[in-house]
Amino acid sequence: MRFHSGLAAAPLLILLADATPAAETNAPEAPKTAVRLETVAQGLENPWALVFLPDGRMLVTEKPGRLRVVETNGKLGEPIKGVPEVMSEGQGGLLDVALANDYAASGRIFLSYSEPRGKGENGTSVASAKLVLAADGGALEDLKVIFRQQPSYNGKLHFGSRIVVTPDDKLFVTVGERSDVKTRVEAQNPKNHLGKIIYITADGAPGADTPAHEGWDPLIWSIGHRNVQGAALDPATGKLWTLEHGPQGGDELNQPERGKNYGWPIITYGEEYSGGPVGSGLTAKEGLEQPVYYWKPSIATSSVLFYTGDLFPEWKGNILVGALKFMQVQRLVMKDGEVVQHETLAEDIGQRVRDLRQGPDGAVYLVTDAEDGRIVRMTPQ
Repeated sequence: MRFHSGLAAAPLLILLADATPAAETNAPEAPKTAVRLETVAQGLENPWALVFLPDGRMLVTEKPGRLRVVETNGKLGEPIKGVPEVMSEGQGGLLDVALANDYAASGRIFLSYSEPRGKGENGTSVASAKLVLAADGGALEDLKVIFRQQPSYNGKLHFGSRIVVTPDDKLFVTVGERSDVKTRVEAQNPKNHLGKIIYITADGAPGADTPAHEGWDPLIWSIGHRNVQGAALDPATGKLWTLEHGPQGGDELNQPERGKNYGWPIITYGEEYSGGPVGSGLTAKEGLEQPVYYWKPSIATSSVLFYTGDLFPEWKGNILVGALKFMQVQRLVMKDGEVVQHETLAEDIGQRVRDLRQGPDGAVYLVTDAEDGRIVRMTPQ
């Protein structure tokens, strides 16, 4: 397959007169919160995402390609039939799950996954389907692929992928740049879907009336991303926030805006796994956006949650971040869009934290990425 460098293809963006402010890192430590961790369910094979159904049960994806309901008592339901075929190797598999806003009436859900496409190639895709539950697990009906990342590629890394459903029934979809040196530069090419945030309708049409810039693929919201695996809307502002894996150091918290360029691989606070600089070793360049916050060393950020519950009243408006490598949760205390303090939580969980969700009870539910993966409920001590 042929790739075209996006550096020359990208249109010039209007530059701000003042330099972009430097990103934040190493926020002061917040007072410690005593929490209790309780295993709700176990025996899941590399679970990737969780969403609560209206009746309080949980719908969970497992990376090898299974979707199942977990009862409120922790019992695992039978795998749901009709899940699309996935390429379950490396970082690929069945990834995120989200409910349509009208799920209670329509049963419609969205799945993201690494789709096998022949000739050894694959890519991140999103499908919609009607979920029909039954005693034997149930099935997906009327399944339709609404987005396919292009171009396809023969690789096993950097698929993204989170789905965020907006109040007006649009979808943000995060997709990776596939990791390899020859594909990472495509994160700067606004004509394809590598290393981008996608913005579409629930049927896969462009989410906006016109492209963000002349020459841009009409599905693209923002460019210059490496591998975004955390995404959520701020309930107070309705704006999108994301977490992006850095290479070695430089995990990022961003608030991506439409038509903007977030710099990868031209700027980064990380370095190559070999220890050398990425590209020219730049951390900032005019016209490229700085992260709101970054981690060095990397904690391997996985998922982001805005806490709104009453169980932890002092956490309201804070951001919770899951960590894979460091096997923990970090709480970011926010003020005026900036991180002013941070706290490390759940350090004794002992497994990679893949997803975070707030439950109907106000507790925080952690999904652990392991062959014997768990759902863990975090409550005040």
